[in-house]
Amino acid sequence: MKTIALFLLIVGLQVACSPAHRITRDLQKKSTYIDHFTGVALYDPIRQRTLIQYNADKPFTPASNTKLFSFYAGLLSLRDSLPAFRYTIRPNAAQGDSLIFWGTGNPLLLHPDLSDTTLLAFLRNRPERLYFSPANYTGPRFGSGWSWDDYNDDYSPELAPLPIYGNVVRSANKKVSPRRFADSIRVVNNARPGLRRNEFNNQFVRPDSDRPTRQDVPFRWVPELVAQLLADTLHRPVGIVHLPVTADARLVRGTPTDSLYKRMLQVSDNQFAEQVLFMASAERTVAMLEPITELQRTADSLRYPAASAKWVDGSGLSRYNLFTPNVLIDLLKKIAQKVPQKRLFALLPAAGQSGTLRSIPSADKPYIFAKSGSMSGVYNLSGYVLTKRNKVLYFSIMHNNFTQPVSEMRRRTAELVKEIHQNF
Repeated sequence: MKTIALFLLIVGLQVACSPAHRITRDLQKKSTYIDHFTGVALYDPIRQRTLIQYNADKPFTPASNTKLFSFYAGLLSLRDSLPAFRYTIRPNAAQGDSLIFWGTGNPLLLHPDLSDTTLLAFLRNRPERLYFSPANYTGPRFGSGWSWDDYNDDYSPELAPLPIYGNVVRSANKKVSPRRFADSIRVVNNARPGLRRNEFNNQFVRPDSDRPTRQDVPFRWVPELVAQLLADTLHRPVGIVHLPVTADARLVRGTPTDSLYKRMLQVSDNQFAEQVLFMASAERTVAMLEPITELQRTADSLRYPAASAKWVDGSGLSRYNLFTPNVLIDLLKKIAQKVPQKRLFALLPAAGQSGTLRSIPSADKPYIFAKSGSMSGVYNLSGYVLTKRNKVLYFSIMHNNFTQPVSEMRRRTAELVKEIHQNF
């Protein structure tokens, strides 16, 4: 009996001193975790065992952790190269043939940071008259639950079937791109700092200042503006027609898909995440672009309980989104099953090296590959951690309802992941 008791005592001490137990105890008692709402889940895929569970079944506002769901939707539907546009030719012996084209939601046309010129190269030397049709998208310009007053912020460009220039005006030291907007900017002596757009039209004001500035401001997307901007670039007329996509319309592909994923995940590009759902819809159906239907299709395939997951937009701008840490862990499993580790780690931000995790301290070799998500009162980090024992563990750390700066939560999260890296 004494031997059994001693054995049980030793086992109990080992469990009590285990890294998982120590971290769980800290989560329950340390002020750095209990002065707001914290959730943590840690999972070992080799042993198929959950290592840490703390509020892991409670729903949190995910912010840009939502982009992992859009990434998964793309993995289910998109091919190796992105759908760029659809087109058809209508013969007309009397007036000349017409080439009609439709967008697929691809956001890279003349994008200021990741441009795809497939459509321009195709249209440049076509002999037909050119017409753009916006008839394959009739949905809203903003996602459900987006803040109405974010219309002037670069992270909130409008949804569209054919985005152009990233759907933003870039102002840099009084120079404007696209140049068509130069005449739409009024200089006002007492204007608020920066470039400000009228909420309902493409009229802008800026202060009279010589200070160096760079700012992206979303413009109001309308088909006529797209046609004008294309005509400016092609140096030939582009008209507008409202015709549905024809059954014989051909699909043309452009940029490799991973280039979009990489920027979407590393820079946390909201527009790219939203437009992934447009392009996934374009892969499945010809007639209409229905990103919300594609979102729901992906959500249905995941089969998460309603109490654990609520997914309403592609980017995470909406506070209607809700996910538990355990849901994020399950999604990370599914992503890892579809994407080889080397490719996956190249797409995700790496701590101390790339994207939104560049400022997080890391060893000589990055050991955190994860997607962050932040907004006022929200900071989350979900992804993969490489431990000193060369294990890859899946983790989701979620912070909601804090009053400290996001930078403080980023620091606390980095320290927790470092502890996991060192002790597991």
